[in-house]
Formats: sequence, C-alpha cells, structure tokens
Amino acid sequence: MKIMPRFFIRTKDNLFFAVNTYHHPESHYVAFLRYVPDEKGERVFNGVKYKKLSSNEAYDYLKKHHPNYLFNWNIEGKKTMGVLKEDVDEILNPIHRLNEILASKDNNELFNKIRLLAKIFHEKAGISYDDMGISGSTLLNLQNTTTSDIDFIVFGKDNHKRAINLYSKLKEDESSPLEKINENYWKHVYDKRIKDNSMTLEEFIWYESRKNNRGLIKGTLFDISFTLKEDEIEEEEDIYFKPLEKIKIKCKIIDDDNSYAYPAIYLVSDVEFLEGSDVNIEKIVSFTHTYTGIVKNNERVIASGVCEEVTKKDSSKYYQLLIGTTRESMGEYLKLEKNPIKNN
Repeated sequence: MKIMPRFFIRTKDNLFFAVNTYHHPESHYVAFLRYVPDEKGERVFNGVKYKKLSSNEAYDYLKKHHPNYLFNWNIEGKKTMGVLKEDVDEILNPIHRLNEILASKDNNELFNKIRLLAKIFHEKAGISYDDMGISGSTLLNLQNTTTSDIDFIVFGKDNHKRAINLYSKLKEDESSPLEKINENYWKHVYDKRIKDNSMTLEEFIWYESRKNNRGLIKGTLFDISFTLKEDEIEEEEDIYFKPLEKIKIKCKIIDDDNSYAYPAIYLVSDVEFLEGSDVNIEKIVSFTHTYTGIVKNNERVIASGVCEEVTKKDSSKYYQLLIGTTRESMGEYLKLEKNPIKNN
C-alpha cells in the first residue's frame, strides 16, 4: 500500500503523525507530528486524552522524547520529521475510514453529514466512493461531533476538479445542503489559518471564496482536499534541497495545473526581486493549505518565502520559492500583486 499525503500514522507509543509526501526514505515515513497523549488534551481516543501540537511544539516534543524521529534526508541544514518504520503500529487510510463511516449505523450528526457529502459527490459529480476519504481528527477517531470540521479528501486530479466545480454551482442553489461560508465562519477559519499580518480578513474571504475548496454542509465546515491517485504519482527522483535565504518576488503565473496538489505548485515567469538575491526562480511551492489554488494562470502575484536551490540527480539545478517552512507560515504568503479588495 502506498503511503500518501493525508494518511496518518499511529506509533507504538500512540503518537499520531500526518503523512506529508508521496515518497519516503528506507528508514522512515516522512510525516508531521500532530497529536500526542496529554492529560489536559481536549480530544479522547480509547480513554486517552490527546493534544494537538503547533510546529514548534512538535519539534520540541520530538527533540525531548524521540530524537530518532528527526533525521537527515534531503534538506541541507534541516532535520526531517518522520516515523521510524519499525515503530509504526497502524497506517490510517482516509478511504478506509470513509468506508467505515458509510457502513456504520452510528447516527451521530457529524457522520450523517459526511455520508451526505460523499453521496452528493458520488451522485452529482460521478466520483467513486473508492476515490474519496476522510482525514484530520475524524480519521483518528478524535473527532468532536459538534465542533469538528470535515477534512474531506478527493483522490485524482480530474475527480478533484469535478468536486470543486460541483460545489461552485451548488453553493448558489438555495435548495442544496452545501452552502456558502458566512462571515462568522470565515472569521473562525481566518483566525485558524492566518497568524501574521500578511492578509486581512477581507482579502482572505475574497481568495477563499473563489477557490471553491471549502464550504458548509448543514452548518459544518468542510474542506475538499486533493491527493493524487496511485497511478498519477510520478516516479521518485533523487532531489536535494538547499534553503538559501528569505526572498520576496513579483511574478506572473504561467501554469496553475497543480495548484490544488500537495504541495501546491505554480510555474512562474517575469520574476522581479523585491527582497533577496536575484536567481532564476522557476516555481512557487506551498505546503500551506491557505495558498492552495489561491492564484490563477496569467495573474501577476507577489510572494514571500524561502529561496531553495534544488539539485537533481544529474547535478542540474533550479530555484524555487517555498511557502510553508513551518505549518503556521509566518511571513510567508502568496497573493495578487494588486489588492483585489481595493480594486473592487
């Protein structure tokens, strides 16, 4: 079984890690620590309370308790986070979890909404139940029936396009259970996602509204996240990443075909440097959900992040701007060069 982004791993000592790549070294599964047992935690699984960790908390926890889960791989000067393969207790598969919920007779409100969402995408967008899944806290059985969001996964690029196109239509249909996000919910999402002053609430709402990958179903937030199907994953290539410096650029988006992928990838041209050394930036790459699908082909954008030198197996090099060096992405962003709110 291929271990892919949005799968989770439970270790032998009950730590939960979110998988964040399609390719892994021989020793570890590359994944980010998300939940740890904690007496003050708000989530419960098998009688154990769990706490959700920030990026800094996750690194600090592993440095103290599991330094062998921080290892040298393909990023110069930075430890990669991941689970030793011999310490894996269970691989949690989003497709299997959705199938469990669909087959379950548990009539709780959250599960009913998940079943309805899956049924809508199956019947109205023609997406197979085997190409849909559930991630996040619900995958781990750490969900809260009344407060948890639905982290809905669609596998396959064409399937995902059909899902977001369907939602873009249904959110305008007053008879549909899929609704637009109202201002109160947007404030909740904004506070959760934006931790600096890179984007105002009004800007955030404008961008998120046109992405069509987040909505409401009967009052509960849901995401329409994207993971490749196994036959869409390209063969692994030996690549080495060298972080250079913080940069800020203006540029033109010339290929947004993988803008909803993980990571989101935007090919760029006409690059102008506002901060940092001038190198030939070919693409913008983001591991942060906020900057998935945020800009489109032929738009002029401004981006802030870390410049990476990428060396391929044949020793050729290219440069990219990386957004998401931490989960919170402080000071790292991608948006239109001209503020869309001021120009409306």
